[in-house]
Amino acid sequence: MKAEITPQEYEAFKSFLQDACGILLGDNKQYLVKSRLRRVLEENGLNSLGALLERLKRPGRASLKEVVIDAMTTNETLWFRDNHPFRILQEKLLPEFAARSSLAPLRVWSAACSTGQEPYSAGMIVDEFRRQKPGKLRDVKITATDISKSVLEVARRGEYEMIAIGRGLSPERQKQFFTPSANGGWQIRPQIKSMVEFKELNLLERYMLGKFDIVMCRNVLIYFSADLKKDILTRIHATLNPGGYLILGASESLNGLPDLYEMVQCQPGIIYRKK
Repeated sequence: MKAEITPQEYEAFKSFLQDACGILLGDNKQYLVKSRLRRVLEENGLNSLGALLERLKRPGRASLKEVVIDAMTTNETLWFRDNHPFRILQEKLLPEFAARSSLAPLRVWSAACSTGQEPYSAGMIVDEFRRQKPGKLRDVKITATDISKSVLEVARRGEYEMIAIGRGLSPERQKQFFTPSANGGWQIRPQIKSMVEFKELNLLERYMLGKFDIVMCRNVLIYFSADLKKDILTRIHATLNPGGYLILGASESLNGLPDLYEMVQCQPGIIYRKK
C-alpha cells in the first residue's frame, strides 16, 4: 500500500467491514488495516485503500470481499485459552450432562473457532472425562464455525507446527493427543478430530446448525457494536436446548437480556444458563 489512508477512506472501510461481518473498527486503527491488507492490495495491483473500496463496489466481487474479510478477521489463538472455561467444562458441565438420562448426543458449538484450537481443546476434555468415567457421554458432537475459509482449512487438517503446539498445550497432552507428521508438524489424533465438524458461518447471518447444549462464543463479541452483540446473543439463545449453557470470553460480559439467561458463578469463572 503506497498511499497513506485518508480519513475518508478509513471511515468508508469501517462501514464496509461492519456491514460485511459486524466488526467495528475503533479509531486510529489505520496501521492494522495497512498491515492486514498489504498483501491483498499487492496481489490485486492496487495501491490504496480507496482503490480497493472502489473495486469492491463492482459487480462480481464476492471472492475479493471474502479475501478482505478473511484478512481482517484471521487471529492467532491458543490451546485451552483462559483455562477456566475448560475446567468448568470438565468439572461441572460434563458431569451434569452425563447424569441426565437423555439418549440424545451432547452437542457443543464453538463459534468463531479460528484454526481449531478451541473445539479440539474441548474434544480433549471430553476424551479425558470419558477415560475417568467409562461408559459416560458416549456420543458427543462438536460443531465449530468461523467466517474465515483459510482458518477453517487449517482447522480441518488438524495439523500444526511446533510453534502453534507450544501455545497453551502441555507436553503430556501433546503426547496423548497428537502424533508427529511427515513434514515436521503435529497431527491431532483421529478420536479427537472425528468429534469435530467445521462449518463456515457469519455470525450476522442465519444459523442453520440445529440445537446445542453448550455454546462457546468467546473473544469475538468484543469486536461488535452493542446492538449487534445483543442480536447475536438473542439468536444464540434460540439455538440452546432447555437448560443449555453459554460460555463467553474472560473479558466479555452479558449486559442486559435478563429474560434470556441467568448467571452461574463457578468460582472462578462465570457462565450463563438459558432460562
